[in-house]
Amino acid sequence: MSDDHDSQDSEYATERTTAPQSDYTNREVAVGTVVAAVGVGITFGVPLLLA
Repeated sequence: MSDDHDSQDSEYATERTTAPQSDYTNREVAVGTVVAAVGVGITFGVPLLLA
C-alpha cells in the first residue's frame, strides 16, 4: 500500500516546480506586465476620474 503512494508522489514531484528561479516564458512575462498595467491603471485612474 505504501509502495503505491510513494510511486504517485515521485511521479507528481517531477511535474511540479515552485522555485522562483524557474525560467519564465515570454508569454508569462507579457501576461504579468498586462496584469500589472491594469492594476496600476485602476489604482490611479479611478481616483483621477472621480476627482
